[in-house]
Amino acid sequence: MLNLYEKENVTCVEAIIENSKVRVGRVFLFLVNGMLIDTGTQSIKAALLDFFKENSFDFVTLTHSHEDHSGLAPWIQANWDIPIYVHEKGIPICEQSSPYPKYRQIAWGRRDAFKALPLGDTIQSRNHNWDVIYTPGHAEDHVSLLHKETGRLFTGDLFVSTKTKVMMESESIPVIMNSIRKLLHYDFQSIFCSHSGYFKNGKELLKEKLDYLENVSEQVKELYKSGLSVYEIKQKFFPKPYPIIKISGGEWDSLHVISSILSE
Repeated sequence: MLNLYEKENVTCVEAIIENSKVRVGRVFLFLVNGMLIDTGTQSIKAALLDFFKENSFDFVTLTHSHEDHSGLAPWIQANWDIPIYVHEKGIPICEQSSPYPKYRQIAWGRRDAFKALPLGDTIQSRNHNWDVIYTPGHAEDHVSLLHKETGRLFTGDLFVSTKTKVMMESESIPVIMNSIRKLLHYDFQSIFCSHSGYFKNGKELLKEKLDYLENVSEQVKELYKSGLSVYEIKQKFFPKPYPIIKISGGEWDSLHVISSILSE
């Protein structure tokens, strides 16, 4: 299911992904000034075809190479002669077909290999110059995109929500916090998140997320020093057995939040 709406001259495309009538999640792609930011998942190709055919864009910028953001990049590349950009660390990942676990292939669809070009420090759309800000933590090739003149910031998967309670084993809370701190040095107001959409008060929400992560990190370190194990700390902060933990075979787990903080 697709929902389309306009915010600050940005076309926001919200895709609700369901599998056998069970809601898997939602992803956003954004069209602004001739630039398509992320492509959506391969599993919603049929729903997005009309949008792609009815809307003009000159190139694609990926916030990162994960399959829920790059899933339709191969189809776009095969049907339109336009460039697709990603951070240089994501290029080898884009060249692989479905380089991710089976449960993610079931959820988001299988993403074929495609050729991507490396992003520089800036990228030019029809009338705008965008700062490309390297913001790892969720993924090694993650970037955010800022249009300074209007204060619009596209944050990929860096925000999602103010309170992180479960995450992938490959993610890093300390690195995420540093990326948020980097963004907060810039002058912006609104954010466009690839999983939770548009927020007019985006800077306030990013500050709130950073405060939460800093507070959790401080408490986790103190509890570890007092003798509690990683698992005991996890049970104290995140006792809920989120379904994604079992579905992912542990790739997603609240335990990773704790171990990530303590790895610093």
